[in-house]
Amino acid sequence: MIVNKSFLKFICDFGPLLIFFIIYYKSGNSLTSAIPPLIFATILAVAIIYYLDKQIPYVPLIGGIIITLFGGLTLYFNNPIFIYMKPTIVNIIFAVTLILGKVFFKKNFLKFFLQTAFQLNEAGWDKLNFRWAYFFIFLAIVNEIVWRTQPETTWVNFKVWGILPITFIFTIFQLPLIRKYKI
Repeated sequence: MIVNKSFLKFICDFGPLLIFFIIYYKSGNSLTSAIPPLIFATILAVAIIYYLDKQIPYVPLIGGIIITLFGGLTLYFNNPIFIYMKPTIVNIIFAVTLILGKVFFKKNFLKFFLQTAFQLNEAGWDKLNFRWAYFFIFLAIVNEIVWRTQPETTWVNFKVWGILPITFIFTIFQLPLIRKYKI
C-alpha cells in the first residue's frame, strides 16, 4: 500500500500533538507521562519529513528542538511552567524573525518558506509577512492568558482544540490578500 506524501506530512505535522493529547488524558492528566512520547513523536516526524523531501525541514526541526528543550526542562525540574511557556516563546521567535528579517535585513522569511506554495508580488509578501508576525504575537499573548488563568486541562485543550482552529480561520482570512497579490 502506497501512502500519499501529503497525507504523511499532515500526520507528521499534527500526529505528535495528537499523541500528546491522547496520552495526557489516558494517563490521568499527567504531563510527565505525555511529554516523552511527544518528544519522540516530534523527532520521528522530523526524520520522516527529511526522508520524504531529502532536505532539512527547518520549521519542524526548530519546533522539535524547542519541544525537546522545554519538554526536557519540564521533566528535569518537574515544573510545567516550561511546557506552558513553549508556545509563547515559539510564537515570539517566529514574530521577531519575520519582523526583524524584513525591517533590518530586508529579507522576507515568510516568502522564503512559502514561495513554493504560491507566488505573490512583493507588496503581497510584505503584507502577508506582517500579518503573520502580528498573528504570532496574538497567539503568544493568548497562550499567556490561558495558562496563567486557567487549569492545566483547559490549557491542554486550548493548545489542541483552540490554537489549531484559530490558526486555520486566520489562514482562511488571508486568502483574499493572496488572491489580490497573486502573480
